Amino acid sequence: MQNVLFVCLGNICRSPMAEAMFQRLINQAGLQSKIQTESVATSNWEEGNPPHPGAQHILAEHGLSIANHRSRPITTADYDQADWIITMDRENVANLRELLPTNQYYKIHLAYDVIPTESGKEIPDPWYSHNFALTYRQLAEVLPLWLAKVQQNLS
Repeated sequence: MQNVLFVCLGNICRSPMAEAMFQRLINQAGLQSKIQTESVATSNWEEGNPPHPGAQHILAEHGLSIANHRSRPITTADYDQADWIITMDRENVANLRELLPTNQYYKIHLAYDVIPTESGKEIPDPWYSHNFALTYRQLAEVLPLWLAKVQQNLS
């Protein structure tokens, strides 16, 4: 079993969108028994809150729902169990490096690191821009590649 954890600042926009989209890819590939996904925040600012309405709206346009999701901060159990920690921006990486022990750093990746020519590119927080369509397009670009990468590590 491979565990993929998506992380953003508040866990109300990018990471729950990534979780829902990645879960759909997992289901379409018939890999539910081999890959597990979840999403969390690096902060507790939004803890217990539902996803941003913009995130819910754009996903609904694509036949996905995250209405039952509630934001929660990352825990020790999360990063211990994760095989992959996929973040949206460099601030997420920096925050995680403050929280995780150094022997867990190898698990942390920016979402665009899966595309060598785009490594280091960030997925901006739509909470500020309200451009949830851009976030969806960016996630749709990288998530199938992450699924292929994770599949390579299935035993």
